[in-house]
Formats: sequence, structure tokens, C-alpha cells
Amino acid sequence: MAKNLVIVESPSKATTIKKFLGSSYEVVASNGHVRDLPKSQLGIDVENDFEPKYITIRGKGELLAKLRREVKKADKIYLATDPDREGEAISWHLFHALKLNEKNTSRITFNEITKNAVKQSIKQARKIDMNLVDAQQARRVLDRLVGYQISPVLWAKVKRGLSAGRVQSVTLRIIADREEEINAFISKEYWTLSGEFALEGEKKTLTADFYGKKDKKMSIDSKEQLNEIVDKLQQSDFVISDMKETERTKKSPLPFTTSTLQQEAAKSLNFSTQKTMRLAQSLYEGVAVKGRGTVGLITYLRTDSTRISEDAKKMAYDYIEENYGADYQAVGEKQEKSKKKIQDAHEAIRPTYVDITPSSVKDTLSRDQFRLYQLIWKRFLASRMAPAKFATTTVKIDSDEYRFTSAASKVTFSGYLAIYQTEDDKVDKKVLPKKIAVGLPLTAVQFDKKQHFTQPPAHFTEASLVKTLEELGIGRPSTYAPTISTIINRHYVAKEQKNLYITELGEVVNSIMKKSFASIVDVNFTAYMEGLLDRVEDGSVRWKTVVENFYPDLDAAVQVAQKELEEVTIEDEVTDVICEECGRNMVVKYGPHGKFLACPGFPECRNTKPYLEKIGVSCPKCGADIVGRKTKKGRRYYGCISYPECDFMSWQKPSEKKCPKCHGPMVEKGSRIVCMDEQCGYVENKTSVQNTEER
Repeated sequence: MAKNLVIVESPSKATTIKKFLGSSYEVVASNGHVRDLPKSQLGIDVENDFEPKYITIRGKGELLAKLRREVKKADKIYLATDPDREGEAISWHLFHALKLNEKNTSRITFNEITKNAVKQSIKQARKIDMNLVDAQQARRVLDRLVGYQISPVLWAKVKRGLSAGRVQSVTLRIIADREEEINAFISKEYWTLSGEFALEGEKKTLTADFYGKKDKKMSIDSKEQLNEIVDKLQQSDFVISDMKETERTKKSPLPFTTSTLQQEAAKSLNFSTQKTMRLAQSLYEGVAVKGRGTVGLITYLRTDSTRISEDAKKMAYDYIEENYGADYQAVGEKQEKSKKKIQDAHEAIRPTYVDITPSSVKDTLSRDQFRLYQLIWKRFLASRMAPAKFATTTVKIDSDEYRFTSAASKVTFSGYLAIYQTEDDKVDKKVLPKKIAVGLPLTAVQFDKKQHFTQPPAHFTEASLVKTLEELGIGRPSTYAPTISTIINRHYVAKEQKNLYITELGEVVNSIMKKSFASIVDVNFTAYMEGLLDRVEDGSVRWKTVVENFYPDLDAAVQVAQKELEEVTIEDEVTDVICEECGRNMVVKYGPHGKFLACPGFPECRNTKPYLEKIGVSCPKCGADIVGRKTKKGRRYYGCISYPECDFMSWQKPSEKKCPKCHGPMVEKGSRIVCMDEQCGYVENKTSVQNTEER
């Protein structure tokens, strides 16, 4: 009997596929990549048409020898790595590393690991798609050129083994720019007003929000303005001037793409992008399910398509009709409007078998696998269900001069909400009195005044950063998680709770990149490069042409940066802190977490200390020096040098100037200095302070 060999990436994937194929098939795993560029050198011949030099990855020699033995026994070889650019590149590397023959070697891909999909892929076996391979090669070579050419500049400037990256550096800039926005934000006071109104013969009161004038919405910007409005209202009569009942619908959500899965898993399950992808990979490759053996529970996890196959639609509609009724089935088809080329060969992320419900595999899966599978399963079914319908009643309440409004909604048909709800889907359970009608008079029971302050833009979370990267066209589904992990692991960004903060080290690296390599960290340029990689994939551009056009500008920028750095010798900053072990003045050094104090007598003396940088401002609580400090994860803040005896701290840099209005401490925010007490709200420009000091 002819022997067929199928090569996949992972052992678990091999186990799942093996059970679908007969005894004439052997399934083995390559354990990911087998060849790559060397770590010890650039590995790209820039003088010879940018030819990459691939070598066997250390530790893969024995595995390749085993694979070669299997190849010799086989009459036909199928390369079944993942169905994307990287998977295609792995198959191409396997082809060369194993010295395979085109005559008996084929490439197969499947979007889901099911019996039908795997068997169908063998019927549709093809050659390796060199356009996909070249798109991946272009990305790898561009990333290597940026990393290996710019990183030495960072070493020279910051003195430690830092790194730059084509996508990671622009991602760092996006976070840094948001941090600058937040730091420069000046909060403004505003007030809201609501009224509680009684209707004759009704026990239940009606609560409504202040709208403004009858013909114009207005904001309330001060307490004085608020009091003036309330004084007039307390002398007014009120009447229901209008009441409308409308029906609105809310469309069911689209099924998950890689980006939306990462975002929703972060928001609802508190998973990092890396954790989400790791769990999704295990669900895709296969888990042991009682009574079914090893089953791939979801379709391929790296996709930006929301397309669903006809078979999957039928499977979903049958399940919905049986469990919810035909009224709950979606009518018509909806697709996401895409601004860019999507990998439409893939489907959206969905369960491979709808009848494998989350509850039926709960005992089989780990807790986190179950939670992610349940999220994917529910979202997919919801995407095939009818919209939810709501009846909304809107009421307008008028006085002589002003207007209040109130609205209440109730669900009239649950639709997709019967199975899937997010925070955005929650309905306010407000109920209006039963006997309200236009023309009925109301009595004001009380007015509720609330003071607020405008809030700065939110710090990025992993979810919101992924959404931004996708909207800007930076990176692709396979790059979001590793990019975010890299900048966190290198301590350029700290993650505290869900929020991402740039560290002092990240600020230094970002500053150098913006100054010397502006195009690398330019958002539009990076998105343009992603578009070029898509054109390589569709065969309209040669991959080496992309690299040829990119490299000269990079090389020129590196040379200029190196010359400028040679002109500025960066010496260790000597401090007045004396090393208690050898008596030398300690110096400022940079480490993976930022600045620290070290003895210049290294390696004879290895004494180190935390670096506390005095900012020349006294603590408003105890009068001691305020110093720059860092949280355990590297986020910068300012605190009293006498901590823990004194607990003063501020995220913004304190100013020497006291608030002329309330005499409290002030902090710097961008080009302004503001009072730390939001209730005071005093603000002035830095320039006016400097001019006063000069005079």
C-alpha cells in the first residue's frame, strides 16, 4: 500500500489529523519553524540583491534527521502547515531543509481541523504559493534590517542591549503619544442636573435629565450658572409637552476575527492578547473530548475575515431553529465593510461543530479554555440570529424656559440577546409611570445637582491598542500579540491592571526613534508598508523590490545617527552619592528597568542602589525633597524621599509654584501648570511662570 506522509507544525495537531486519515497516512510534526536567519549576524546580503541566509534552527537537527527518514519511506508528502503567510513559509523551509521533490510533494491547507476539511484539502492539494512565501520573507527581512541596524544605535545611546523593531517601535510611539495627550490634558468643570417629578394619582415619580432651552441643548459649566437655572426652575410649573413611542432594532454582532476576539477576551475575560492566542491555538489544534476523541473545536485563529461558509451557516440555522425557533434565525446576509485587503480565504473564528456546546465539554477543558470556547461559540451563534427589538418611550417635560427629557426602553424581542450579551448590550431598566400623557401637569419634587470634571483620553489597554493598530493598518492578525508582548517584556511599557503605561526606558527609546528614525515610527509609513506586503502576496510586486526601496533610507538614517552619536560622548553621570563599600562617587547607569546607581569600580565593587532623582521641589506635606520614582512595573511617578514616613505622590511632576488661588501644590501638565485640587481648578501657562521668575 502506498504510504503518504503529512507534516504539520505541532504534535497536538498531528494527533487530531491522524484519526481522520487511514492507515496509509503517517502524520508527523515539525514543531514550528525549522530554518531562520542566524541570530549572530544580519543574515541578509545587502550587496547581493538582499539574499537572505537561512540556517537550521539550533536544536532542530535531530528532528530534521527524523523527518528525513520518514520522507524516505513515503511515496507522497503533504505539507499541512497553517493556512497563512507564516504557515506557507514554514512549508517552503521544510521543502528545502528536507530536500523534497516537487513531483511527490504537495501543499494542503484547511481552515478547520475536521474530517471533511482535512480530506477535502488532500483532494485540492496544490504547489507551495510563492507569493505567500515572499510576502512572509519580505516581512522577516524588513524586520531584521530594522532590528539589526537600529539596535546598535540604541546600545550606543542608552548603553544596554535594547532593541528596535519595525512594528514594535511604531506601537511604542502610539502609546507614548497617548501618554503625552493625557499628561497635557487640562480638566474642565461641568455640572449635570436631573429632576424628580410627581404626577397626580401616581405613586411612582418620573426622573428626567436637564436638556437645556426648549429649542437648544445647553451645557452647565459652573455652579453659578447651575444655581441660576435651579432658582428659575423652583418658581416654574411643569408639563409633559411631548411623548413618543418608537421601535428600534440592534443588529446581531459579526463573528470574531483575530482582532475582535482579542479585544472581547481582554474586556470580558481579562485575558492578555498572548493568552487569548495561546488558548485559541490549543482549541484549534485539538483537545480530547469525551466520546469523540481529539477534536479541533474552533476554526483557524488568525484571520481578519468575517465570512462564514455555507455549511457553517446551515449548521447554525438548524441549531437556532431547534433550540430557539425559526423567528430567531437571521434573515439576509451581513458583512463587515473592510478598508483593506482581508485574508478572505479564511473564515471568521467559529466553532467547528455547533452541537459541541460549551457545557458538554466543560469537564474536558481547562477553566480558561472553556471560557474562551464559550465566548467564541456564543458569538458565532449570535451572529446568525435575528436582531433584538426594543420599544422606546421618550418624554419631554417643559417649564416656561427649560426642558427635561426622560426615556425608557424595554425588550420586545430578544433576538441574539437570548444567547450573547456584552456590556454594550445591557439595557437600562428604567420604568416610566403608567398614566403619563401629553398635557399632564407635573410637580417638581427635587433637583439633583452633580459636579463633574472632563476626563483625559483613556490609557491604552491591550484591547484598545489592538483595535487602534487594526484601524491604522499596522501589523496583521498574527503580529498583534507578539508585538504587545515584546514591548512589555523589554520594559518599554508597563501593564498595571489593564492599562498600558510607557516607562522611563520606553520614553528614552521612543525619543531616539522619533529623532533619528522618523519614518520607521511614522504611522502612515508603517501602514503603507503593510499595504506593500499585501501586494507581494497577490503577486503584483516583487518582495525584493520592496526591500530595495526601503533599505537606502534606513541605511542613510543609521549612518547619520552614528555620526551624531560619535560627536556626543555620553559619559556616566557622576552623583554626590558615596558608595558605602569603597568610597567612590556612584554613577547613573541604565538597566532593563531604567536608571539605577552603580559603583564605577565595577567589577571589583558591585554595589548598586535605586536611582532617586531630585527634582528641586519640596514635599508639600513634610518639606523634604521630592524625587522621581518608579512602580514595580516601571511606570514613573513622583514621591517624597522620606517615604514611607511621608506618603505624598503624584503621577505628574510637581511644580515649585504654589497655587495663588488656594495655596495648594501644583503640577506640570504639558505646557501648563495646574492645581492638584480639581475643585480649585486653577491653571496657568508655564511661560507666564518663567517670565515672572525672570523679572
